[in-house]
Amino acid sequence: MTRRITQLLIGLFLYGIGIALIVRAEIGVAPWDVLTQGIDNHTGLGFGLITVLVSGVVLLFWIPIRQKPGVGTVLNAFLVGPSADVGLWLIPEGLDLWLRIILFAAGLLILAIATGLYIGAHFGPGPRDGLMTGLHKTTGQKIWVVRTAIEVVVLAIGWALGGNVGIGTVLFAVLVGPLCNWTMPLFAIKRPAFPIEPSSPVELAREAKLEGSAAPSAPIIDSPAN
Repeated sequence: MTRRITQLLIGLFLYGIGIALIVRAEIGVAPWDVLTQGIDNHTGLGFGLITVLVSGVVLLFWIPIRQKPGVGTVLNAFLVGPSADVGLWLIPEGLDLWLRIILFAAGLLILAIATGLYIGAHFGPGPRDGLMTGLHKTTGQKIWVVRTAIEVVVLAIGWALGGNVGIGTVLFAVLVGPLCNWTMPLFAIKRPAFPIEPSSPVELAREAKLEGSAAPSAPIIDSPAN
C-alpha cells in the first residue's frame, strides 16, 4: 500500500509538470488544456485553479452515470492543477522555438510516464478518463466515439475562448496513446492472483472503495487523459 500511494502521488505531480511543459512549448496543448487556457483568458483565475474546478464539474457528471471515483480520481482532481502551476512558475515563457520543441517532447514523455504511474497504482482513473469510459459503458457507444465527441466539443469551446490549438494538439492526440501503451504496463504494480482471502469481505470492500468503479481506457486506442 505504501508503494501504491507513493507511486500515485509522484505520478500526479509529474502529470502536472508534463502539462506545464507542453503549455510552455506554446505549439498547441491537449483538448482539455485548451479549454482551461480559454477559460483562464476570460477569468484570470489561473491555470491550476481552473484545472481543479473543471475536474470538479466533470466529477459531477459521474453521478448520473453511476461511476464511483477512487482515491486516485479524487486526488487527481485536486493535485494536478497545483502541480501544473508549480511547473508554469518554474518554466519561463517566450523561449526560442527549438527549446519549445524540446519542452513539448519532454512534456509528452513525462505525461505518459505520469499516466503509467498513477494508473498503475490501481486507485482509479482521472476524472476525464473515467467520464468517457463511464459514458461508453452507459450508452453502449464505442469508447473512441465517446472520447472523440467530448474532446471535439471541449476543443471547440476552448479554441473559441482563445486556447492554444496548434500542431502540438495534433501530436498529443496521435502520440499520447502509444506512449501510454508503453508506460502503463511498465509501471503497473503487479498484484497476486489471489491477494485477498475469500473470507475477508472487509478487505474486499476496502479495495473497492480505494479503486472506485471506473476503469481506465485502453491506451493504444483511447489514450488516457487526466
